[in-house]
Amino acid sequence: MTLQRCGWCSDDPLYMAYHDLEWGRPVFAEAHLFEMLCLEGQQAGLSWITVLKKREAYRQHFFQYSIVEIAALSDDEIALKLQDAGLIRHAGKLTAIRDNAIAWQQLKDDETDVVKWLWDFVAQQPISNDVPDYRLAPAQTTTSVAMSKALKKKGFKFVGPTTCYAFMQAVGMVNDHENHCNFKNLTQVQHTNP
Repeated sequence: MTLQRCGWCSDDPLYMAYHDLEWGRPVFAEAHLFEMLCLEGQQAGLSWITVLKKREAYRQHFFQYSIVEIAALSDDEIALKLQDAGLIRHAGKLTAIRDNAIAWQQLKDDETDVVKWLWDFVAQQPISNDVPDYRLAPAQTTTSVAMSKALKKKGFKFVGPTTCYAFMQAVGMVNDHENHCNFKNLTQVQHTNP
């Protein structure tokens, strides 16, 4: 029996593994949520496969997404990272990872459970949408607009409504697998980084 996947998933093994094992599965692990928020911001204007191919380099450069260590990066350390072709060499995007770690830490310092705060945008329950064709899925929703505004107000960067919706899809807040996809009815929760 041949697996049926969403139409956007190419035959690249990295893309298929991401689709099959991650995309649309609920994530509650803090470091993984932070990683996905950062990676979605890195994607702005690029294809997702470009980001996936650079993912391991990001993990190495950004301490496996240790928020405390990332928040402590200096401007000079960010500038050095700009020289590595393993990363997307965009000063604003790389600086945003550090700035987002600082914003995340500030939320925690304010006694906010950031994971719960993010999941509150979907009332702590994944939303499963009727998606006959991935091209019919929205690029943003009123919920992603609200998330974007809230994140920006807290100091996060590269978190526009479209980026927030892609983040919500990636971490299983929204399940936009196509209806025919074998991975539509996932119940497994991602607790750790894949």
